[in-house]
Amino acid sequence: MSLRSNDRQWGSVAKFFHWVIALGILGNGLFGLLMDLAHSPMQKINWLALHKSIGLTVLALVLLRIAWRWADRRPPDEPMPRWQRLAAQATHGVLYVLIVLLPLSGWWFNSVTGKPLQWFKQFNLPALVAKNDELRDFAHGVHEYLFWFLLLVLVAHVGGALKHHVFDNDNVLRRMLPFGRLRARSPSEGDRP
Repeated sequence: MSLRSNDRQWGSVAKFFHWVIALGILGNGLFGLLMDLAHSPMQKINWLALHKSIGLTVLALVLLRIAWRWADRRPPDEPMPRWQRLAAQATHGVLYVLIVLLPLSGWWFNSVTGKPLQWFKQFNLPALVAKNDELRDFAHGVHEYLFWFLLLVLVAHVGGALKHHVFDNDNVLRRMLPFGRLRARSPSEGDRP
């Protein structure tokens, strides 16, 4: 498998970013929801620090993914009705925005609380804004609601991919899977984009 994308499928770098970011978001979201189960205040502080570090890592990875997307060629869309192509493009655009906004909103929330932000205890990151106790609850709400909105858009994204895989039997999902084979094109499809 090639590092770069080609006219049939995404390359291994794009696939790596896609799946690692997806796992990071889902795992860190679940982790964030379960933090209240910590057995002690110190355990909760440690879990929160880990949650923040994973979120910062996801932010860095998505920025690298965007840079790679600009440099890498994009496989042509599979044949589909125009409304599906527009829906897919809109969903992808909203996903990228939310995947960037979610960790940034967490960074903002951390900043208004006035707490230090470390990346895996390696270095501190600067606050985005000054401490502001009046914004604390609002900032937390923004972070949490962005997560739930992201999950909703992810359901649409995964649902669309599964629809193409199960009902349309095309390569929309197959070409992003880390392993597996693409379905051979039928002669009637030819080289259509």
